[in-house]
Amino acid sequence: MKQVLLCLLLMLFSTQLSAEKYIVGAQNIGYYPHYDFSASEDKGVGWAILEAFSAHSGHEFIYLSMPIRRLQLELLKGHVDFVCPDNPGWYNQVTKNTDKHFSSPLTNAITGTFVSKDNTGNTMARIKRIAMPLGFTPVNWQQQVDKKQTKLVWVSDIEAGMWLVQKRRVDAIDLEMHVASHISKNVNGLAPLTLDLTLPHNEIPFMLSSLRHKGIIDELNQFIENNPNKIREIKNTYGIISFRKLKPELMKEQRVSEAQVWQ
Repeated sequence: MKQVLLCLLLMLFSTQLSAEKYIVGAQNIGYYPHYDFSASEDKGVGWAILEAFSAHSGHEFIYLSMPIRRLQLELLKGHVDFVCPDNPGWYNQVTKNTDKHFSSPLTNAITGTFVSKDNTGNTMARIKRIAMPLGFTPVNWQQQVDKKQTKLVWVSDIEAGMWLVQKRRVDAIDLEMHVASHISKNVNGLAPLTLDLTLPHNEIPFMLSSLRHKGIIDELNQFIENNPNKIREIKNTYGIISFRKLKPELMKEQRVSEAQVWQ
């Protein structure tokens, strides 16, 4: 009996040691439904998955919203334990991705070049001005910019950038499909934009990263792997769909063939 009691106490003590509070440094950009860590309640699908993991593991996450360029510096200093979102393909001048531990994708963003629905079927050469949110990297457009064939118009507010497209002050905006859809539905007078399949686009995983907490990242990955129905349910709640499902719909809507889709 004493041995059983001792084991129970050791298990309880072990759980208390392992269940700790961690600070997640998060982008201060409203990118809902993927994330909006400045919101007081619903912070998006990435947050919802982390909270489900928190309930399962006992680990508590405190979310600290800050500018994109500051995130990696605070991670390096140890002022935050994790960064969200992050991706091993993103470059920064502060931390090395080879030193970081990345989680499985919390959500997948469908990013690309968005235009008015009556202005699809472009070539890159026809896009003279493209709106770009501050802090983002114009990976697919950098060559055009360097050649001075396309001008970047930086915007601090995504909604403002979408208005620029609607008012024809820019030809396109570099954006994410779910975010664009959410904003269009919630802003009066703002017409929906569409992802032009003939222009650059990608599906990018949003992950949690850490320099020091590989064990927690491993736990999160195990939780995601072992709970596919729960993860699917959360994503469905936020209307997150894959590019594989979206692509045929856009091809039909824009009347483009597979050969015309940007590669």
